[in-house]
Amino acid sequence: MGADARPEVGVGLIVFLVLSVLTVGPGALSAQWVSSPGEGWVDLSLFHHDTKRTFDQNGEARTIFAEGRAVTTSIFLTGTVGVWRGVDLWVDLPFHRLRFDNAGGERRSVGVGDPRLFVRAGPELVGLPAWPVAVRGGMKLDGGQFDVDAEIIPLGEGQRDWELLLEVGRSFHPLPLWTMGWVGYRWRQENVEARRTPGNERFWWWSLGGEVGPVGWRASLEGLSGDPWTLEGGIRLPSTRRALHQVFLDLDHPVGPGRIRLGARMPFSGRNLPAGPALTTGYFLRWGG
Repeated sequence: MGADARPEVGVGLIVFLVLSVLTVGPGALSAQWVSSPGEGWVDLSLFHHDTKRTFDQNGEARTIFAEGRAVTTSIFLTGTVGVWRGVDLWVDLPFHRLRFDNAGGERRSVGVGDPRLFVRAGPELVGLPAWPVAVRGGMKLDGGQFDVDAEIIPLGEGQRDWELLLEVGRSFHPLPLWTMGWVGYRWRQENVEARRTPGNERFWWWSLGGEVGPVGWRASLEGLSGDPWTLEGGIRLPSTRRALHQVFLDLDHPVGPGRIRLGARMPFSGRNLPAGPALTTGYFLRWGG
């Protein structure tokens, strides 16, 4: 599962996992309901994760070997625009600054990651009332730099993914309270450069949020569970399954025409993905509606 396709843990594995947790995406922004034609929103988010711990293949949170430390700082530019009654387009463009230090030295990479593109459809598309439910499908492109070299931190995962999700939600108006969530499945294609195929994944998200005066709040849970990866020759390695479960807490407040957001995410269990809390901040702006 490492960058050199070997099953043992090494520098390539750790830095690849630091990136792979990011490619899951920037959270619940994608669950805003389908935008009307010409309307939409844009969000600029900053993510920062500085950790010396990782979840191993058995689900134990352990110190990264050889005094390792992984630092990830990423910017996500995410937006949606309505293109048809009941249909909108969704895009996420990431930019990463990655660093990994251990007793053997320091490695850095800076640049564009793998973009994600989606089409989302709601019941209005077939003439039904605008219920808070939607189906979303799309792909993660192989757009970031990927090098089969344990000394280089990859900026992309090296393969294309396909996703299909069902999104639902409910408002408790007149109470200033709402809930929403989704479930999805990710099909992962072969990474030709590394001669491996990542395992397909199931994932879900659930949020409860509301407002207290001008301040918005949100508490969320996220889960990810993956199949074993397959190496060249059809060898499936059960030890390569990815999994992650984490809690998100966010606060936002009006600033100018949009809202500024501060938050944190805290993993509490996982496999083959980084451990430790992360900080997030962002600015959300809606237009046309």
